[in-house]
Amino acid sequence: MAKIFCVANQKGGVGKTTTCVNLAAALHQAGQRVLLIDLDPQGNATMGSGVDKRDLKSSVYHLLVGMVDLAGVRVASPTGGYDVLPANRDLAGAEVELVNLDQREKRLRNALAAFVDDYDFVLIDCPPSLSMLTLNGLCCATGVIIPMQCEYYALEGLSDLVNTIKKVHANLNRDLKIIGLLRVMFDPRVTLQQQVSNQLEGHFGDKVFRAIVPRNVRLAEAPSHGMPGVVFDKSAKGAQAYMAFAHEMIERAKIF
Repeated sequence: MAKIFCVANQKGGVGKTTTCVNLAAALHQAGQRVLLIDLDPQGNATMGSGVDKRDLKSSVYHLLVGMVDLAGVRVASPTGGYDVLPANRDLAGAEVELVNLDQREKRLRNALAAFVDDYDFVLIDCPPSLSMLTLNGLCCATGVIIPMQCEYYALEGLSDLVNTIKKVHANLNRDLKIIGLLRVMFDPRVTLQQQVSNQLEGHFGDKVFRAIVPRNVRLAEAPSHGMPGVVFDKSAKGAQAYMAFAHEMIERAKIF
């Protein structure tokens, strides 16, 4: 059965989509069967996987409102090799429509149930807010991967996210737990970042992944070519960091 992980952080611009896309591609390169679910109406994970969000016949929106099943939505990433449940602006309308539907927090979980044996990993790219879409992701997942920058404001946001995860665990999904924290956009030359990194390791211990993703221009360039960074330039430091992260995830997933 697939390991279902949300990549989530309520703070925007912390590398959630970059992490989701590159982890999916790196896991695929490591021989894993991977499904990436784009739950963000911006559709950045969809475009970064080489799928044009403007040409979709059906998307995650149609899946959540019950118009099609998962098989009618998923497409193969032409550049990453994994499967994608793509998203576009239609998904913004799901926020309103889900309110009046039965089991509104568990629509994604129910839609995925019949297909979990098709994959080793399911990665869910959540929007940067605690919305009905994020709630669907958290109710579906067994664990949360938290990408974060080593900055002061990121620590404040992390506290809010941990409290949110605890509430979802208590009320909606008893299987939900924090898998780990991934340090991204890391610059070892900045003293504050080193201090925050040390604080994270001191407070969260082995919940902090060993892999650290540095600031990297090649990772930032990759989405404009419609491909993950680990495919765009395998030799880049950022790509190598995500490959190391993928192998660490495979090991850590064995205990969940």
